[in-house]
Amino acid sequence: MHTGKIKKLVRDRGFGFISDTDGRELFFHQTSLVESNFAALSEDQKVEFDVEKSDKGPRAVQVKVIQP
Repeated sequence: MHTGKIKKLVRDRGFGFISDTDGRELFFHQTSLVESNFAALSEDQKVEFDVEKSDKGPRAVQVKVIQP
């Protein structure tokens, strides 16, 4: 599992970007969320996730909010 923070949310389109601890920016779609509601997410929120390859580059999957 990787960790990072939500960098940007595009609420009307149902996706966002995560900045991981290695400095990479990864795309994620709301269908990749686990135990979370897309509407409840906020920027700078800490998350953990797996990375998978896609046609457009790496993307975050199995995204889960890390509770403070």
